[in-house]
Amino acid sequence: MMRPDVLICAGLDPSGGAGVIADVRVISDLGARPNGVVTALTVQNTTGVSGFTPCDAEIVGHQLSSLLGDVEMLAVKLGMIGSLQIAKAIGEALNATGAPVVWDPVGGPTLGDAFHESFDEAVAALRPHLTLITPNVRELALLAQMPVRDLASAEAAGRALARSLETAVLVKGGHLDGAEAIDVLIHGDARHEFRGPRLATENVHGTGCALSSAIAAYLALGRDLVVACRDAKQFVAERIANPARPGRGAPSVM
Repeated sequence: MMRPDVLICAGLDPSGGAGVIADVRVISDLGARPNGVVTALTVQNTTGVSGFTPCDAEIVGHQLSSLLGDVEMLAVKLGMIGSLQIAKAIGEALNATGAPVVWDPVGGPTLGDAFHESFDEAVAALRPHLTLITPNVRELALLAQMPVRDLASAEAAGRALARSLETAVLVKGGHLDGAEAIDVLIHGDARHEFRGPRLATENVHGTGCALSSAIAAYLALGRDLVVACRDAKQFVAERIANPARPGRGAPSVM
């Protein structure tokens, strides 16, 4: 049986706990076939990130045009973008596919500082293609320009962001207080809630990358958005409970 192709556009984490390497692992594990373009090179290991360098936007654009002119993608996962120019190159290239696009806006605050006033332009370049955006609490507050303190304020920010970007938003409750980890999918006028036990574990690296990649893989495999989000949450929860420990720092999902 043919594995559906999924396009990854994300940064390279040399430790493999997040970014392109982790995305490839997740998508392969779930039965889809990863294709990828690297958007940024990071300097990091399991103890943290000390820097990043965006890739050449023209090369990224050429890679995507060549790839999308040949391989039919059934889903797209976007992670770290790296620069305004790369965002524009990705936005232009995605005109060649109608595949659903899941964006995990990795390092929103960091990229906001790097882009300065151009961050809004980067979001605008991707906006026409987005099916779902999966920000964490900090990224949600930045993108919606609203305070996020609890699940109620996070959901309000998610609704505002869904309206402004005209896309679905998955509000993730993993970093919020509460006995349960509650995620809320805002999809048009609909609201879908996904509950799970809050796992008593140390901070695990790469959860956002794994979740968005799993959603993209499930969409490529034919599941609808609600089911894809539900199943991806369960997949990541199982990985958080049994993380990889490759180095002396934080454990990782993959």
